Amino acid sequence: MVSNRSELRLDAQDLKRAGKKIVFTNGCFDLLHPGHVKLLEQAKSLGDTLIVGINSDGSVRKNKGANRPVMPEVERAEILAGLAAVDYVVVFDEPTPRELIAAILPNILVKGSDWGADEIVGREDVEGAGGRVVSIPVEPGFSTTNLILRIQRLRA
Repeated sequence: MVSNRSELRLDAQDLKRAGKKIVFTNGCFDLLHPGHVKLLEQAKSLGDTLIVGINSDGSVRKNKGANRPVMPEVERAEILAGLAAVDYVVVFDEPTPRELIAAILPNILVKGSDWGADEIVGREDVEGAGGRVVSIPVEPGFSTTNLILRIQRLRA
């Protein structure tokens, strides 16, 4: 389900009171590929509820450049919400999901192994609240940037 931040914060509180383990991950998810799907499935296997934070279109442009995102945030959110592993999708406009993570305080924060331990935004908040951070191996050969470059070469 695509949710807004305030609804999600309340739902997360209810889930925690019910004893559910909340897992959070985030990214642009600009062009969904098998590497994304595998990461999301593995993240979901770590808990009861998977929340995915996605960068807004403006946030993607700030982080990735003027030609991104390829797909608008509404479409990216709908696609992710349609995956069996994903329970909630929420769009954030900041450059990082730090505020969102601090508001939800998931039990487990997941990032791909391409992020160093000291680069994982929200780590301090999650660990400070008794949660943990899990690094999931990135599927080799899958990259949105490389996919975009491949499409551009085919068009040339």
